[in-house]
Amino acid sequence: MKDIVRAALTIILVCLVLFFVNDLLNKNSGKAGSDTVTIYNWGEYIDPDLIAQFEDESGYRVVYETFDSNEAMMTKIEQGGTSYDIAVPSEYAIEKMKEHDLLLPIDHSKIPNLKNIDPYFLDLSFDPKNEFSIPYFWGTVGIVFNPSLLDGQTFDSWDALWDPSLKGQVLLVDSAREVIGMGLNSLGYSLNSTNEKELQEASEKLNKLTPNVKAIIGDEVTQLMVNEEAAVALTWSGQAADMMWENEELDYSVPEEGSNLWFDNMVIPKTAANIEGAHAFINFMLDAEVAAQNADYVGYSIPNAAAVELMDEEVTADERFYPTEETRDNLEVYNNLGLEMLGVYNELFLKFKMGTN
Repeated sequence: MKDIVRAALTIILVCLVLFFVNDLLNKNSGKAGSDTVTIYNWGEYIDPDLIAQFEDESGYRVVYETFDSNEAMMTKIEQGGTSYDIAVPSEYAIEKMKEHDLLLPIDHSKIPNLKNIDPYFLDLSFDPKNEFSIPYFWGTVGIVFNPSLLDGQTFDSWDALWDPSLKGQVLLVDSAREVIGMGLNSLGYSLNSTNEKELQEASEKLNKLTPNVKAIIGDEVTQLMVNEEAAVALTWSGQAADMMWENEELDYSVPEEGSNLWFDNMVIPKTAANIEGAHAFINFMLDAEVAAQNADYVGYSIPNAAAVELMDEEVTADERFYPTEETRDNLEVYNNLGLEMLGVYNELFLKFKMGTN
């Protein structure tokens, strides 16, 4: 009998140890429940002071992790493991996440600061009625360039990148949608084209750009442009703004044929452990003063009309980064192309990259 009792006590003790170890692991991996808000965001995409402010004001502890692509973010959320309460995907990724049932609907009654968002940025095609997403930042894809290293070239047209005088001077972001989209736009086609003939034409035109391409890279493009090691780069508007802050010689242009208008948005993944805290964080980030401070730190354009009123007019009046509604109407949001067509884009991009090596 004593052996049975001893065995039972041992089993209970082991179970208690496993419970506490599991609880500790869950807290360390973001599964901390009602006392913690676990956020999954792009790198350098929030003012750290605001995280501390939110913790002080809300009483929640923030666990903050970063990703470097929508695809990596979606894969990790789909696999589970960490109960992210907030993620910040782009518009086409939201469509995919909705398809895969990875998002929870947002309770607008818990986000009174939603009234601060410019109506232009609400009820967009990728999420009608903002059922699953709340706008965070937005911007464009365009060309950053250094006039002091050029012979008077301007970049009102994508075709300017093909100028023979730019041999070995053009940097491209390492992203299929941006590069293939640029090729399509330069021909007057939609950057969401699924037409085989149009995609082949764009691929052939991009191949002719090869002599001008210095490198196809990621975040390194910022320092290369700031240090004047290249004259021109395809990049996102916020990244261009960072470059221009460090090197006043630089300028930014969105070609007249059209380009990408992108939106990053706050969502609540279906595996969230703290839905109440997620709503509190979203509402906090939509506060006018908070959003203005965040925009000043990050450098990207914000959809928060109340915050824009508090910001430096020299910044918000700059149409390179806050283009007019008329200009925006000539831009396109990336559509979710589907797995098969996305594979076509990636294959064309890979062939182009191999040709530049």
